[in-house]
Amino acid sequence: MTATAVPTTLLEVTTQGSLVTGTEVTLTSRQFSYTIDEPPALGGTDKGANPVEHLLAALASCTVISYQVWADKLGLTVDTIDVDLRGDLDLAGFLGTDDSVRPGFQGIELGIKVSGPESEAEYRRLEQAVAAHCPVLDNLTNGVPVTTSLEVAA
Repeated sequence: MTATAVPTTLLEVTTQGSLVTGTEVTLTSRQFSYTIDEPPALGGTDKGANPVEHLLAALASCTVISYQVWADKLGLTVDTIDVDLRGDLDLAGFLGTDDSVRPGFQGIELGIKVSGPESEAEYRRLEQAVAAHCPVLDNLTNGVPVTTSLEVAA
């Protein structure tokens, strides 16, 4: 038996961010720039969606894209894919007023609606493929190691 080479499929993804003022942050991912901010109730100026809204948006968009990619891979037709997400966040954790409360979402609900000519069984098969292969869903449900480094500038 001979070993066969496995192609490298590792994709490095990067984002850079900088504080503008208050809670406003500008970010760059590849050639795309965007602003993240908090609403006034959390000390921001509402110049963009906040980080946890972007987290939900990342899950929403990755889910839709994964459905389309896997529909193509499985030879299925999907006419529409709509998602609706909701996350419950207890601000006591973020603001540090209750150390027993986690600062992140208490839970996330992801609703998916597909339409097309395939049977329900085929769309259930698609659902299983997406659940097994959606990168953002995987990061949220299985966790990912995060290494943090701090450099104090002079």
